[in-house]
Amino acid sequence: MYAYDHFDRQLVSQRVAQFRDQTQRYLAGKITDEQFLPLRLQNGLYIQRLAPMLRIAVPYGTLNAEQLRKLAAISRKYDKGYAHISTRQNVQLNWPKLEEVPDILEELAEVEMHAVQTSGNCIRNVTADQFSGVAADEIEDARAYCEIIRQWSTFHPELAFLPRKFKIAVCGSESDRAAVMVHDIGLQIIKDAAGNTAFKVIVGGGLGRTPVIGSVINEALEPKHLLTYLEAILRVYNQLGRRDNKFKARIKILVRAMGAEAFKADVEKEWAHIKDGALSLTDEEISRAQSFFQPPAYESLPQQDMQALALENADFARWLQHNTHAHKVAGYRIVTLALKTTGVAPGDVTAEQLEVIADLGERYGFGEIRSTHQQNIVLPDVRQQELFALWKELVELEVAAPVVGTLNDIICCPGGDFCSLANAKSIPIAEAIQRRFEDLDYVYDLGEIELNISGCMNACGHHHIGNIGILGVDKKGQEFYQVSLGGSQGLDASIGKILGPSFAQDEVPNVIEKVLETFVSLRQPEERFLDTFRRVGMDPFKERAYA
Repeated sequence: MYAYDHFDRQLVSQRVAQFRDQTQRYLAGKITDEQFLPLRLQNGLYIQRLAPMLRIAVPYGTLNAEQLRKLAAISRKYDKGYAHISTRQNVQLNWPKLEEVPDILEELAEVEMHAVQTSGNCIRNVTADQFSGVAADEIEDARAYCEIIRQWSTFHPELAFLPRKFKIAVCGSESDRAAVMVHDIGLQIIKDAAGNTAFKVIVGGGLGRTPVIGSVINEALEPKHLLTYLEAILRVYNQLGRRDNKFKARIKILVRAMGAEAFKADVEKEWAHIKDGALSLTDEEISRAQSFFQPPAYESLPQQDMQALALENADFARWLQHNTHAHKVAGYRIVTLALKTTGVAPGDVTAEQLEVIADLGERYGFGEIRSTHQQNIVLPDVRQQELFALWKELVELEVAAPVVGTLNDIICCPGGDFCSLANAKSIPIAEAIQRRFEDLDYVYDLGEIELNISGCMNACGHHHIGNIGILGVDKKGQEFYQVSLGGSQGLDASIGKILGPSFAQDEVPNVIEKVLETFVSLRQPEERFLDTFRRVGMDPFKERAYA
């Protein structure tokens, strides 16, 4: 993984000192709330419903064991002993004290971490496929390019005060696990006609108040042009994006208003001025970035037949099928730790769990850990022969729920329990659904289903692209929930369609049950929920839900 050099350490250290001074001046009354707002946001600090919230950057979801232990220590010392994995692969603390945030940032810097640009109208944390570097279906590791983008965009003066926040995702696998179609810029690594690496550039996607699927404006961009092309896109957005209305300030609104072809023409015109300039990536610079992401010292291991163990232990068999994934190296598997225990907010992880996961990452792998935008944690390099031993430890740690990719692998924002923007609570809805569908045989029979919950239109829970999406809404001071169906995050991305009028909180599990019963009655062999919905449409589901 990427290691800081002298310049990185100096930059982060200076930012910590700067923010400490800004915080002290604010607390002393020398800076107003309005003046402090952009300063704290670009250091990842929000003021939430009950306390500040600090969002810590996890570039492209990659952590090491030392960093995980530091996060555990910080959450215990400065918070309430737990942290939260967000849908942008970041880590959030929900209860820090404002006056102690500079101390937290200083401790993070000790392990090459920070909270820079995790909020504000700038380029946010660049996200990637959580299986980057190890996925069996990988075309090329996305993380080197994510790191190049991170270095280019951090503190870039032209990009520090964009019309609105800006999110970039990169995926290097055949399966899109980074949701590139619904980002401000999505980059899908492909092989061009000559077999060389290239980027399909998707612009203007996004969720929130106006959900939009992105438009492809370049089918095969050469890697050497990556930064110049991105800079051209950002320049056009910076010049033409609306600043008079924050609800219409995202690049998706600009692209939709202009049309993708007109937007592309403006980008190409701007690009012509800088295409072969100082930001052009040399082979040496790309190789330098790739050098930080070389494969670890894998052993030559035979493929293990796990069937005997699986036959002896049904619980292990379920976990093996759902929570492990194919690895590009023979004899290894990718393991997903499900942070989806019923009764615990999706994505929450205790300090004690973080410390044990750090130990497991070293004992069963090479000390690397990943966070995912499904709010789980990944151990990317586990020897197949050690899977059973690892599983037993994960069961004891309560992160072995065999639900990855199922209805109960719920994505859920913190909602009204924490967020000052939320219209309704999200966490109780997730728990109610998990408790309603505790029968794993039934859940497995349903097959692959993504269920996402957001507490407001900002869509931090990605409800628009859930096969089943739930959105908290306010109706005359009461919490209600709108259900949508047919969303998808993959390369065939789609925005869910609203089922109909919203439901009271206690009705939601019943409505979800009716939706699922309709699916089971209408599906054809091997059809996923999404396939059935796309084939039969909304009417059968609506009729059953409101009967």
